[in-house]
Amino acid sequence: MKFGARFYGFEPSVLVAKAQLAEELGYESIWRGDHLILPVGMESSYPYSTAPGPPFDVDTPLLDVLVTLGFLAAATSTIRLATGVYILPLRDVYATARAVQTVDVLSQGRVIFGVGVGWLREEFEVVGRPFAERGSATDEGVEVLKRLWCDPEPSFEGRHYHLPPVRFEPKPVQRPHPPIVFGGESPAALERVARSGDGWYGHRQSPAEVEPIIARLDELRAVHGRDGLPFEVTIRVTEDVDLADIDRFADLGVARLVLECGSFADTEGRADLDLLDRFADRVVSRWQ
Repeated sequence: MKFGARFYGFEPSVLVAKAQLAEELGYESIWRGDHLILPVGMESSYPYSTAPGPPFDVDTPLLDVLVTLGFLAAATSTIRLATGVYILPLRDVYATARAVQTVDVLSQGRVIFGVGVGWLREEFEVVGRPFAERGSATDEGVEVLKRLWCDPEPSFEGRHYHLPPVRFEPKPVQRPHPPIVFGGESPAALERVARSGDGWYGHRQSPAEVEPIIARLDELRAVHGRDGLPFEVTIRVTEDVDLADIDRFADLGVARLVLECGSFADTEGRADLDLLDRFADRVVSRWQ
């Protein structure tokens, strides 16, 4: 079992301190969430919450996730750097390909690219992206990314993207490309994971909830002829996760648990430092 930590906050020295402490304590990866812009008057509800509306205030300070991971790459040497998750259909796919490639090259191959289709309708409306087409745009966008990262002369023709033959160098350090991990639990999301993903990123599910999802992913990956390829299941957990549940996750084949550190309300993220230490002492050290 590997353990990651999902960080909030934006104060530079604290972000560096958390990343370096996590690396020192044996955490395998750093994960960071993503939003591009927060419209005033948000009404969309977060799909993983029973409360109406988004799980953050409109004034929440945000940093670009890939720039932040690049910053942390310079302050660390071994810990992996993951987007958890990056809302691909909000972005220009070519700029995204270049940004991920850059972080992977400069970190010497430490990127995990977590991708989501997004849930905040108003965010899509502000940037002029069609919310109803975010799934198909993600599917095509991921294919464009793979071609840019892998092919000597990438090209693509689809409904959303039209890429004539180009050169895209250098390629990422990781081959064939940085692992692409998808979030989401809907039938369409699981189909996307099975068809195109190198892993699945779950959100605070129990082992009992994860078990049928893993079984379904195994079925779908076999249908697509991808059951023999490397694949990792990652689950976000909170500090109070039970040790017996961790054993059960391991028995189910879960590869990584990501500790939820702090919250959007903790803008500096200083509380994360003590949390990282406590969780490492109780959990991470048990698996080292």
